[in-house]
Amino acid sequence: MDSATGAVLYHQGRCTSQQGLAEPSAFFQQPLKVHHQTAGGSQPFPFASRPFKGVAKGQDRIIRNQPASKFTLKRLGLATEAKTEASRPSSALGSPVLSNRPTSPALSVGGSSPVSSSRFAPSTTGNGLASDSLPASIRRRVHPAASKFDRGVEIRTMLRFSSRSLAVAWTRGGLRSAKPACSITHHTASLATVASDANSSRRYGGLKDQDRIFTNLYGRHDWGLKGAQARGDWYKTKEILLKGDDWIIGEVKASGLRGRGGAGFPSGLKWSFMGKSSPGRPRYLVVNADEGEPGTCKDREIMRHDPHKLVEGCLVAGRAMNANAAYIYVRGEFYNEASNLQAAIDQAYKAGLIGKNACGSGYEFDVYVHRGAGAYICGEETALIESIEGKQGKPRLKPPFPANIGLFGCPTTVANVETIAVAPTICRRGGAWFAGFGRERNSGTKLFCISGHVNRPCTVEEEMSIPLKELIERHCGGVRGGWDNLLAVIPGGASTPLLPKPVCDDVLMDFDGLRDAQSGLGTAAVIVMDKSTDIVAAINRLSYFFRHESCGQCTPCREGTGWLYNMMDRFVRGQGRPQEIDQIWELTKQIEGHTICALGDAAAWPVQGLIRHFRPELERRMTQYHQADSDQPQAVLGSALPAASVS
Repeated sequence: MDSATGAVLYHQGRCTSQQGLAEPSAFFQQPLKVHHQTAGGSQPFPFASRPFKGVAKGQDRIIRNQPASKFTLKRLGLATEAKTEASRPSSALGSPVLSNRPTSPALSVGGSSPVSSSRFAPSTTGNGLASDSLPASIRRRVHPAASKFDRGVEIRTMLRFSSRSLAVAWTRGGLRSAKPACSITHHTASLATVASDANSSRRYGGLKDQDRIFTNLYGRHDWGLKGAQARGDWYKTKEILLKGDDWIIGEVKASGLRGRGGAGFPSGLKWSFMGKSSPGRPRYLVVNADEGEPGTCKDREIMRHDPHKLVEGCLVAGRAMNANAAYIYVRGEFYNEASNLQAAIDQAYKAGLIGKNACGSGYEFDVYVHRGAGAYICGEETALIESIEGKQGKPRLKPPFPANIGLFGCPTTVANVETIAVAPTICRRGGAWFAGFGRERNSGTKLFCISGHVNRPCTVEEEMSIPLKELIERHCGGVRGGWDNLLAVIPGGASTPLLPKPVCDDVLMDFDGLRDAQSGLGTAAVIVMDKSTDIVAAINRLSYFFRHESCGQCTPCREGTGWLYNMMDRFVRGQGRPQEIDQIWELTKQIEGHTICALGDAAAWPVQGLIRHFRPELERRMTQYHQADSDQPQAVLGSALPAASVS
């Protein structure tokens, strides 16, 4: 490309979560034609005459050659004009504005925005935003086809965070700089996201008893086979199996079920990967019951009080994957839960519900229980597989992914207990029924574990997208001392950033709502902290946990978690300087996204949440400590001098 000319390739897709996927719009199915203005007129670029395969689904991307001159994007008769620098008021951003509809203040990045966050609004001097101030999830998303372009060509990945957009500049040498992006508007069909659904008048929550999937969550009824059958388990399971794998996966996809273990990946899509595995090898389903994250206690309630729902779920999910065996990996400390689960498996074998002729369908399926030894790292899917194989529980490099080479070198799908347990009910009641709960892309019911400073801690099944405040007040009797006594909430387990009270007032408990609040749903383990909490000490305790549970395989995690804990331990006592707060922030960025598994991210995010929302508290402690420290040496020195003179 000629460096004197500028080109833009503008492509829009449906906004998705970091782990999820979305169906592509019709915009992706047609070729792009990019024209650039030269002295000889408008000429197409050679690479723009065919569909551009480098653009990933679910992301907004811009490719630009600097310096930008006048250009025109022609697309199926739709033209979007972008003005040059000389044709609009000068700006420090140095980017022309792409717009084909009136730009709302919420979408404007160059000007003021209703969203203010120190994480996404650092200094804009020099080349713009400092690249290290961006989340690692953005920095990792470099363009897959970048090596095909000449040095100096910038590939800017547009990601929406709430109402802000950021542009990541990328060259062949790596991440170069980042600038606030130009105002982005859509010119395709409606690409509605959950943000547009936030203004809906519908209220979520208040799940009715007839809609609950886990009807024996508190152990008030018999957990054995007869009690389970009386509650509707194992009902028409044979018919479900005979419908085949495609039908089961279709229902799960229609339900919108996303993984309940924290990642939130679409379950139907994940299960369908097994169908692409090479034939001739056995296939396995592995259920992750290694529930070791602080504050999380939903899976143990299923195994202890409703084990047959999990066993039936293994059978249905295994049929969807054409697997013939399931391994349930139970945390080593869960002795009673493992005992009840094994008893339920024995009852199912005796009744002919699983085994060589499961439910009389002719399908062979076996279920095994494997107890772990209490290592938190074994909750990672590949570390769990290593542990079942008798090796050290350390994560594997991916690829290859478990769907291709998993347990014993065979295709394997690893899924959470809750994800597997809801599959039979979805098949019986229909995917549309399950999708009727919660917001779009956040559908279904969910088990929430609420602990901490509430009047009645509990594990409860509720509708997705229920407001956090309503969840706590409806099922837990409110915060101890009233809602105004709330300090902060960890919404998704120890690995998710905390949220202060002003955010908790309106946040919705689902994947996208918490992501927009710069946190995550995780395992939906809600930890409530009132104003009596030492928030710095609480996060320091989590730092100790992750340092203790690191397997030590990756240097950033092995060394970084130790540094995090040591620095946080000093911050608890105020022994630090304000500039060290920025240093520990940079330390979290060097850990996040640089490890084989997500434990490094889990260790970094709680500290990031503390700095993002409670930095004044850290600075206040440091000021008090240094003021007291400056007075104490004078008193000690004054008392020591006479003794020295006498001697």
